[in-house]
Amino acid sequence: MHGTEHASPSLPADDPAGLQSFAVLLRRLNGEFNRIAHEFAQTQGLHLTDVQALVAILDADPEEGPMTPGRLRRQLDLTSGAMTACLDRLERAGHIRRVRADDDRRVVHLHYAEAARGVARDFFRPLAQGTEAARQRFSPAELGVVSRFLEEMNRELALLRSGPGPGSSRR
Repeated sequence: MHGTEHASPSLPADDPAGLQSFAVLLRRLNGEFNRIAHEFAQTQGLHLTDVQALVAILDADPEEGPMTPGRLRRQLDLTSGAMTACLDRLERAGHIRRVRADDDRRVVHLHYAEAARGVARDFFRPLAQGTEAARQRFSPAELGVVSRFLEEMNRELALLRSGPGPGSSRR
């Protein structure tokens, strides 16, 4: 992962906490995360979709149980064939393991491979260090507000994804 020392252009000065400024900041953040994910994919001989699948497996809600190919396919909006190809690449590269459920051998659970954790940890260490450096510049109360905002944004994005379609009004 290359350095992240380039400065960001300024935001609209007339409304630094307004919707436009938030949109710009969120797009920039998303763009930087996408760039880093793309670099990781390239170093591992993977597609960007494979990295998205890895993240989904890693971040799967424990209350929903282990990630399954079907759930992952729906989450990433892939065809069955594309999902199978993605999982084959991830398994060949040593990033995931497919494990049959004990109670129903037809069910396959997807697990992030332990060896892959070290690879990811090494690659993403500069991102973790940068995140911690940024966190240190905020008080615990401020971080609580940031966390709440991010939780609410994730909730809103999930609602958009589950709604009737892009651009539609759900309220």
